Amino acid sequence: MSSAISARIYLDHAATSPLRPQARASMEEGFAIWANPSSPHAEGRRAKAALEDARARVKAALGWSGEVIFTSGASEALAIALGRAKAGARLVGAAEHDAVLAAAPDSEQLAVLPDGRIDADVLAEAVQRERPLVAIQTVNSETGARQDEAALAALIHDAGGLWLADASQSAGKAALPAGADMVVVSAHKLGGPVGIGALLVRDYSLLEPSGGHERGYRRGTENLPAAMGFAAALEVSDWATTPAERLAFAAALEPSLLPIADRADHILALTHPQLSAQVLVIRLDAMGFAVSAGSACSSGSLKPSRVLTAMGLPPEQAQRTIRVSLGWNTTPDDLAAFVAAWASLA
Repeated sequence: MSSAISARIYLDHAATSPLRPQARASMEEGFAIWANPSSPHAEGRRAKAALEDARARVKAALGWSGEVIFTSGASEALAIALGRAKAGARLVGAAEHDAVLAAAPDSEQLAVLPDGRIDADVLAEAVQRERPLVAIQTVNSETGARQDEAALAALIHDAGGLWLADASQSAGKAALPAGADMVVVSAHKLGGPVGIGALLVRDYSLLEPSGGHERGYRRGTENLPAAMGFAAALEVSDWATTPAERLAFAAALEPSLLPIADRADHILALTHPQLSAQVLVIRLDAMGFAVSAGSACSSGSLKPSRVLTAMGLPPEQAQRTIRVSLGWNTTPDDLAAFVAAWASLA
């Protein structure tokens, strides 16, 4: 294989995914409805009707029967939930996104096992307090590790707690966790626009209101065009690759994969035997591939990934591990080209 390829291949969808054409078209419609949805005049009422239509479409596409609070993204949704949930202690997984730790800096961290799952024994002990709020993601953004959602929900609810599920990397790709009390969704991870997300809540009574918009649970003018684009992106579920093709891709890279017991098929963590993650990202970029060294929020750091460290990886291995993430427009040819490129480096 030549050192450079004719076209770029984007494999960093866990950071952000390209805007789907359907979302772009829907946003154009939204830009034509330019009034503030909270204004009482005819133009405002028209915008409000479009906003509520987008909310209903988001609920239907996700199969969510509770409430939907539009936010500026997953980080704000997490901040609202962790800051205003009517619950006691905040418990968070040790491998959660940095936005979770930023929103709950005084939270108690729950250990994860080497395969990325929450340690059930640690969780069972930690939830034995008055109505804790437990923040655990459905799919890890760096490794693709999936949690046992049914077991998590049972442990948390049996102790009288609430489960806040960060589904930023799974919403629109898999069913929402059935036992979650609150769910965080990010539009730009699934082909929707940047700058909008949602906090799904089983019932508004779980949160302290703040006044303002979104039924009084969020301040700031609603982003109508983005809400419409968000809904349109969720309603399109087609991918250029099949689940079988994505599993075959992982199988071709098996010797380099982190040993994850239950892994989503669109996020892979690969360890090179010699080259650092920074060198790998640079070399692959020169070869035409966009990949990352962990989460985009911390990929510029030279420190070992906090997520990989929490899983017990030795620092030297963590520093040689990159993330490859697929999305809706990743093609089978893209996957084959990456396998060949990785083989040439390894």
